[in-house]
Amino acid sequence: MVMSSATESRDEIAPVRAGEELDWPALEAHLRANIDGLEGEFSVLQFPRGSANLTYCVRFGDRRLVVRRPPFGTIAPGAHDMGREYRVLSRLHERFDRAPRALLHCGDDAVIGAEFLVSEYRDGVVVWDSVPASMARIPHAGHRIGLAVIDGLADLHAVDPASCGLADLGRPEGYLERQVRGWSSRWDAVAAQAPSVETAKVVEEVGRLIRAAIPTSQRAGIVHNDYKVDNCQFAPDDPDRVKSVFDWDMATTGDVLVDLGTLLNYWPDRTVDPGSDAAFIAVPGMHGLDLPSRAEVVERYAAGSDLDLSRIQWYEAFGCWKTVVILQQLYARFVRGETTDERMGQRGDLVEPLARRALALLAN
Repeated sequence: MVMSSATESRDEIAPVRAGEELDWPALEAHLRANIDGLEGEFSVLQFPRGSANLTYCVRFGDRRLVVRRPPFGTIAPGAHDMGREYRVLSRLHERFDRAPRALLHCGDDAVIGAEFLVSEYRDGVVVWDSVPASMARIPHAGHRIGLAVIDGLADLHAVDPASCGLADLGRPEGYLERQVRGWSSRWDAVAAQAPSVETAKVVEEVGRLIRAAIPTSQRAGIVHNDYKVDNCQFAPDDPDRVKSVFDWDMATTGDVLVDLGTLLNYWPDRTVDPGSDAAFIAVPGMHGLDLPSRAEVVERYAAGSDLDLSRIQWYEAFGCWKTVVILQQLYARFVRGETTDERMGQRGDLVEPLARRALALLAN
């Protein structure tokens, strides 16, 4: 096996981070035995910018594949479900071409220490904190990227789960209530590692208010559950259409407005007072993208939907609260010594301000 040097952008793909190596000979042997047509020398790089699941670019000669496994350490119940992601991506591509096709799921932990998923590799660019260089000369590229992300979400929600064999992916009845209970339990599991007592109190108050005001769901569809700009890929020269959507391990069927709330939670907005709680987002660097305002996001989504969006602030607050819990899970893994990724040690700094944004939304 050869560990490749990173000839692609080091931001998108890089040598494997220390401490996140797998049993490469075992992985190579398993893939060659279970996926047809793998020829040539085996090599590995890593997609380093994700925060949770470990994702690798595996080469066999000129052919590239994507391998994903859960993070090391304690895993929250129901999280990082590679079997679920495989099920979704082995079927959804038939009706939603932004979903990369899954090729293999291995549920045998003995191979590389955890279950894992293999999917097709797609070329393209992921938008992080600035307009990609390949789009720099395209007029209003950031605004157009934002509109494309919203349109991609609306297109996903228009898919009938039964049309691609996913009708029984989840249980839409009582979906919001179960989600709220589940995220409450996830917080309880990591609350002891909260950055401060005050932070824990704020997060728990958000949870109380969320539980007290659960809206009535209007329609069920496929819910990605972590839909955001940096989980979308674009062709290098096309800001007007999302090419691929990644990270489907939490996908289910349920109230689709959960996805819109999640998207708003990550969305920067220059029309909002930068000093207010409402301005805070989990990825502050995204302000440089010049995306549409949150009001435009809701308007764009509403234009292609017959759903009542009058309770959208609850969904946005719920999205904030879920992100708070995820950030705390990542921070707790760092505190417990389960990751060598120093970025995870900084995740705790975001927990309280994001929770205060959720409080502000719930007060309106």
